[in-house]
Amino acid sequence: MTQPLMPKATAVWLIDHTALSFQQIADFCQLHVLEVQAIADGEVSAGMQGFDPIANGQLAREEIERCADKPELRMVLQKSNLPKAAIKSKGPKYVPISKRGDKPDAIAWLLKNHPELKDSQVARLVGTTKGTIDKVRERTHWNSQNIAARHPVLLGLCPQQDLETAVVKAGGKTASPESQLASISEAP
Repeated sequence: MTQPLMPKATAVWLIDHTALSFQQIADFCQLHVLEVQAIADGEVSAGMQGFDPIANGQLAREEIERCADKPELRMVLQKSNLPKAAIKSKGPKYVPISKRGDKPDAIAWLLKNHPELKDSQVARLVGTTKGTIDKVRERTHWNSQNIAARHPVLLGLCPQQDLETAVVKAGGKTASPESQLASISEAP
C-alpha cells in the first residue's frame, strides 16, 4: 500500500476531525500506533497543522464513516483519477565546453567504425548537428587536419549502452568486449 502524502500531518487531521481508532489511523498513515498516540497526546508534532486527506482526494468521507463504527476495518487510500505524468525524454544534454572540441573526433570514429548509423543517430549520440557530421564526412570541417577518430564513450560524450542500442537499432552488430577494448586501446 502506498503511503498518503504527508503522513504525520494527515494523522494530526484524522485525530482532530474523526472518531477513528489509533490503530486505524496508524495503519492508514503507515505509522506506529504509539506514534499516533503521542501525536494525540501532543508529545509529538506539537503545533503541526493537520492535512485534510478528503480535500486532497486521498480519502473519501464515506470511507471514514464506514470505518468509524467498526475498529476492525481499515481505510483504503483512494485511487487518483488524475492522468499519470508523462515520462519526459532526455532531450539534448549539456556538454561541457572542454568536451565540445572532442565532438568531431567522436563523429569521425562513429563514421569509420559504424557506417550503418544514420546521421540522426550520430547526432543524437554525440549531441551535434547533421551539418557538422557532413563536414566531418567530407573533410570540409574547419579543423579537419586535426581530427583523429576517437571512441565517443572514452571521450564521455555518450554512454556505452546508448551506443550499443543505436548500433543494434541500425542493424549493425555490436563488437565483442575484447575487440572493443582492442579498438579503444588503439585510439590515440
